[in-house]
Amino acid sequence: MLGFSTRLVSWTKRWAALSTKAAHRRWWRVVSHINSLEPPLQSATDQELRSQSLSLRYRALSGESHLSLLPEAFALMREAARRTLDMRHFDVQLLGGIAMCHGAVAEMQTGEGKTLTATLPLYLAALEDKGAHLATANDYLAARDAEIMRPAYQLLGMTVGVVEAATARTNRQKAYRCDVTYAASREFGFDFLRDRLLQGKQSLSSRDLLGGMLGQRRPGTANESVQRGLHFILVDEADSILIDEARTPLIVSSLPGNSQDAAAALYRWAATVTAAFTDAIDYEYDHKERSVTLRPPGRRKVRELEKPDAIDAIAMFDIYEHVERAIKVDREFFLDRHYIVRDDEIVIVDENTGRLAEGRKWRDGIHQAIEAREGITVSVKTGEAARVTVQDFYLRYHRLCGMTGTAATSRRELKRIYQAPVAVIPTNRPPLRECWPDQVFGTSEAKWQAIVAEIAEQHALGRPVLIGTRSIDKSEILSALLHKSAIEHNVLNARRHAEEAKIVATAGEVGKVTVATNMAGRGTDIKLGDGVREFGGLHVICTELHESARIDRQLIGRCGRQGDPGSFRQFMALDDDIIKASWGPRVASKYEQLGMASPGRCDRFRRVLRAAQAKIEGLHYRQRRLLLYHEKERRKTQLQMGQDPYLDATS
Repeated sequence: MLGFSTRLVSWTKRWAALSTKAAHRRWWRVVSHINSLEPPLQSATDQELRSQSLSLRYRALSGESHLSLLPEAFALMREAARRTLDMRHFDVQLLGGIAMCHGAVAEMQTGEGKTLTATLPLYLAALEDKGAHLATANDYLAARDAEIMRPAYQLLGMTVGVVEAATARTNRQKAYRCDVTYAASREFGFDFLRDRLLQGKQSLSSRDLLGGMLGQRRPGTANESVQRGLHFILVDEADSILIDEARTPLIVSSLPGNSQDAAAALYRWAATVTAAFTDAIDYEYDHKERSVTLRPPGRRKVRELEKPDAIDAIAMFDIYEHVERAIKVDREFFLDRHYIVRDDEIVIVDENTGRLAEGRKWRDGIHQAIEAREGITVSVKTGEAARVTVQDFYLRYHRLCGMTGTAATSRRELKRIYQAPVAVIPTNRPPLRECWPDQVFGTSEAKWQAIVAEIAEQHALGRPVLIGTRSIDKSEILSALLHKSAIEHNVLNARRHAEEAKIVATAGEVGKVTVATNMAGRGTDIKLGDGVREFGGLHVICTELHESARIDRQLIGRCGRQGDPGSFRQFMALDDDIIKASWGPRVASKYEQLGMASPGRCDRFRRVLRAAQAKIEGLHYRQRRLLLYHEKERRKTQLQMGQDPYLDATS
């Protein structure tokens, strides 16, 4: 039976591969058709192009299939981009656009022009006059991409809107009524939830005569939903948004009506007493669940500790809970790694992108506990007025597709959850990227010294070097070592995000050294300066394995773009965080001792570190599946009770 199962899996994979090849052959024939339409369009006037675009819109509105309009639409957009942007879509970009129009996630390597490729499916979807959305990682990328591509859309009679965090409600309505709308992923989700809240309130007010009279809506007013439906969305950096961010639901908060003075005092008190509690004596820490539970000696200690008068009325059970939360925060959340402090506020650093997650807060009192530890104003704890998971929100779109540089390793999850197959698009030019052998060291100190030595060696050759780190604090550690070695360099992290465009623009110049967190691996394009190709191109150094191999691949993808030469190397150490995160402190301590005994090269342990990364990826996958299951059950229960599944019953 086992042999049959193995053969069945093998045949399933082979069938999927054959199906992909067959689809690619069909799509290449469409590319040939698009190419045949190009010569007549090149001799047409701008007005004639706009007239043909209007004709396509009429055909789309009359019910003609979007796939039947695809060749003509793609040919028009290619010519519009050539005229207005001086950018002509390559054949592989047409192939990527065709794949997305068939509901796929297109894997396109770094530097292959995903921003330009996106105009093809967006323009085709916009012809149906139901709105075409493009979701990006942040406001900066949304505004940048929309501004760059706007002239091509306008030549074909299309309007383009942008939604940012600071965009007013009336301007959001206007942006969503444009043919194409660019926004950060979270903005689409939050606007959906706010619209549901508005609809829920209008439904309640319409139950009585006076409420119905007062609730009459006028088009274009604040009482009208900002979105006009979820028709088509193209998700940029699809693996990051659809997978990495899927464990964090989107939540619109509601403020409680009672005073939070006592709660704030309790948070502050709990933050000051954590040092009095000892692991395995006063409390138990479950590494797998990342939870803290006070033991009887710990509870006795809580009762005996001196407390402020402000928390006298709070139940002892709640005090236990706050102490457990404060201990958890001390163990798991670190300044300049998970968050920064700015203007009396805790700002989360997104672990996947390295960028600041403006407006986000940790749930279940974690955010308030961190505020108390850092000695800043403890914010009012909020409730949930509305919530939706990333998976559920994107599945509400009639058509969903995406693009990214790293999707093949997540094809199973993308297909299973989003019904989106992965289409690997070939590069326009053969890749020349070199993979240098991994290097593993016994200790982080030895690893950092080896990294600095390699940077100095490549810098002396005149090659630009990009070094990726997992967190802000580690980028600062490496920066200090480089200063000590008198190596001039730039640092790009969430504290210096305002300089990102300037730093990235020069990172490929001769002799440039750039130390960066994950933010250098998303939405950026490092171009080589004059003469750099002769030196071997950009050299990328990965200083540590991330919890997802896709993030490492994104960083590696900074070199060797569009046929440029380049190289990369992965450095690791036996005391890296990846081992502790995967197997816990006991196993991590064992490997740390091995590393201390032999602090030099320990390349034989490379598989151990890779296995740790794979284990964490599997754990995160199971967490996302579990979250999706619980959300489905929650929605099912609320629907059975006649409630909106996205709104809190008390909101």
